Amino acid sequence: MFNIYIDADSLPKSHRAIILKRVVKESEYIGECVFASDRLLSDVKEAQENHTAALRLPFREKLDKTELRKIKSNIKCVVVPIGSNSADDYLFENANTPGFAITHDVPLSNRLVEKGIVVLDDRGNTYPSLNIKERLSQRNFMTSLREMGFESEKNKAFDQRTINEFASALDTIINKYKKEYC
Repeated sequence: MFNIYIDADSLPKSHRAIILKRVVKESEYIGECVFASDRLLSDVKEAQENHTAALRLPFREKLDKTELRKIKSNIKCVVVPIGSNSADDYLFENANTPGFAITHDVPLSNRLVEKGIVVLDDRGNTYPSLNIKERLSQRNFMTSLREMGFESEKNKAFDQRTINEFASALDTIINKYKKEYC
């Protein structure tokens, strides 16, 4: 089994829906899918509750209530204190291999990659140790230009193509981890 760690503070709802659908489908292979955010995410909480109910359904007539309550979804919604980098710090402290993370936060990606965690960003790019330093350097350079008053190009908005690229990359990484760790 492997785990998935998600920096959910700014992850679009469309991406969370894709992740949740895939986690429910592949739950027998995934240890935990942890969404870390500084607020309760109602869509994640609802998916967790629905998944738990679906897992318990076949056992309703066979198990007593105490045993039935032990059956739970592997979807976790962790609410961290509000503050700069609190979700990032939680993910860094709790992420372990085998597992991968999903975030668009480049400094967090760098920290996780240094820890041996592969990172998938919200546009479908995967950051193993080979290219994260270059990406961090680009990000820091663009930040310094913005601080000096230069306009920098913004990321393009999420369109259906970008969402599909993310979904495809998620499928690819989950299938890779299933073959490697299950």
